Amino acid sequence: MNSYRLLTILIIFSSPVFWGCSPPSPPKKEPTAEMLVPPSPSPIISASDIKDANRYRQLGLQYRQQGDFIKSIEALKKSVQLNPNHLDGRVILGWTQHLAKQPLAAQTTLEETIKIAPDHLAAYNALGIVYLVSGHLEKAVVTHTKAANLKPDNEIAYYNLSLAYHRLKDFESAIDNAKKAVKLEPNNPHPLVALAMIYLDQGDSKKAQSTYRKARDLDGRYRQKWFLAHLKEAGFSQEQIKLVEKLLSS
Repeated sequence: MNSYRLLTILIIFSSPVFWGCSPPSPPKKEPTAEMLVPPSPSPIISASDIKDANRYRQLGLQYRQQGDFIKSIEALKKSVQLNPNHLDGRVILGWTQHLAKQPLAAQTTLEETIKIAPDHLAAYNALGIVYLVSGHLEKAVVTHTKAANLKPDNEIAYYNLSLAYHRLKDFESAIDNAKKAVKLEPNNPHPLVALAMIYLDQGDSKKAQSTYRKARDLDGRYRQKWFLAHLKEAGFSQEQIKLVEKLLSS
């Protein structure tokens, strides 16, 4: 089973997720974040604009799958401009900006989506990840907590909460959320790796090792140090990856 669970929020969007490998290098210069479409109460969109928006959205996804983030984002922006009422299209754009390492643009797009639709689950899941990867830990906690409240069996939210709480040194909350993620996603090694790492940092090496063995049983690549680098794509910070390396060598 592909294990980069963070990106499952966008499977319905045909996301070419980088499970265990990185996409081609995106442009290094991040564009200035800007509001794509001024907020308005559900503007009336013509049938032709809806059709064109759908076409640009699919084109953007195709470009993204090819690793061309510049053309992908350009097409997805056109899609949103043509049909700002299509909320999933906004989330796709925000997530693509995140994949292209444009955190400010991604944050702006997803925050604007939530202003328009305060209960849009995928937007909260995606924005929480953007906050987590960018190091805005308190915002990540608030956002993923909202996502968990919207969907109590939201393993994505619990997994990312475990990583955020660990970095905030709230071990009790980190362990609690990691356990919830493991229960909801027992065949995914990532929550188990997170839980093992938290146990180790808390000082419980016995629980850490037994938990990490369960992750290795699910995916034998966790026996190899080289494989741990992919954890960055799964939301782990560099310091957290170093803790997992200690588990591997102990």
